[in-house]
Amino acid sequence: MPYSMTGFGRGIVSRDGRELQVELKSVNHRYLDVSVRMPRSLNAFEDMVRKALSARIARGHIDVYITYRNNAPAARAVQADLELLAAYMDAFSGIRERFPGLIDDVTLLGAARLPDVLTVADAPEDEETVGGMLREALEEAANSVLKMRAAEGACLLADIEKRLGLISGLLAEIERRSPAMVLEYREKLNERISLLMQGKMPDEARLLTEVAVFADRSSITEEIVRLKSHLSQFAGLANEEGAIGRRLDFIVQEMNREANTIGSKANDLAITNAVLQIKGEIEKIREQVQNIE
Repeated sequence: MPYSMTGFGRGIVSRDGRELQVELKSVNHRYLDVSVRMPRSLNAFEDMVRKALSARIARGHIDVYITYRNNAPAARAVQADLELLAAYMDAFSGIRERFPGLIDDVTLLGAARLPDVLTVADAPEDEETVGGMLREALEEAANSVLKMRAAEGACLLADIEKRLGLISGLLAEIERRSPAMVLEYREKLNERISLLMQGKMPDEARLLTEVAVFADRSSITEEIVRLKSHLSQFAGLANEEGAIGRRLDFIVQEMNREANTIGSKANDLAITNAVLQIKGEIEKIREQVQNIE
C-alpha cells in the first residue's frame, strides 16, 4: 500500500508540571527534508528528532513544531548578585559622606529592588526527563502522520487503479483497430489511383508494395506491447511496501512516451482520439504519483 506525502500529527505529553507538544506537518518533496522549530533550551535534541523521523519516513517536507512549558515549582530560581549589591552600597556610602544632610533610608526591600540585584532564571532542566517526554510526543505525532498518509495513499491507489483500467480498455480498442487501419489505407489508395488512372486497375504489385511500406511505418505493435508491460509493472509496484513514488513516476514517463509514439505513428483518427484519452489519464496518474512517498 503506497503512502501519501501529505499528513498532520500532534503528540502531547504532560508530566510533573511539564508539558511538551510536537506537531508535524508533511507535504510533497522529492527527498526527505525536515525543518525543526523548537525552544533554544531543547536545541540539544534536534539531531535526535531528525534521526527518529528519517527512520520512519522516506520522502516529504516535514515541518516540526515543538513547544515546551515547565510549570513545576522548582522550574525557576531567584538569584542575588551580592557583588553588585556591594557596589551599590559602596556608592551609597560615598554619597552619604559627600552629602551628609541626606536621609539614610536604605532597607533590605529597597536594596533588593535595585536594578539587576535580583534575577529570576529558569532552573537547569533534567535532560533525561525532557528527552523521554520528547520521544513519546514525537512517536505519537509520527503515528498520527503515518496513519493519515496511509489513508490518503489508499485513496490515491484506488483512483490510480481506476485510471489504469481505463487506459487498458482504450489500449484494447487501439489494438483491435490497428489491422483495420492498414486495410482501409489500401482501399483508399486503390480508389485514388483508379481515379487518377480514369478507372483503370492499378498495378497490384506496386499497390501491395506501397501498402506494405505503410503497414511497416505505421506499425504500433511494439508500442502496444511495451505500454501493456508498463501498466502491469505499475500495478505490481503500486502494491509494494516502502517508498515507491519515484519509481512510479519513472514508469509514468515511459507510459507517456509510448502513448506519444503510438499517436505519431498511427495515421488514423479513431486511434488518435483514443491516444488523446490515454494521455489525459496518464497525466492524471502523474499528478497523483507526485504525492506518493
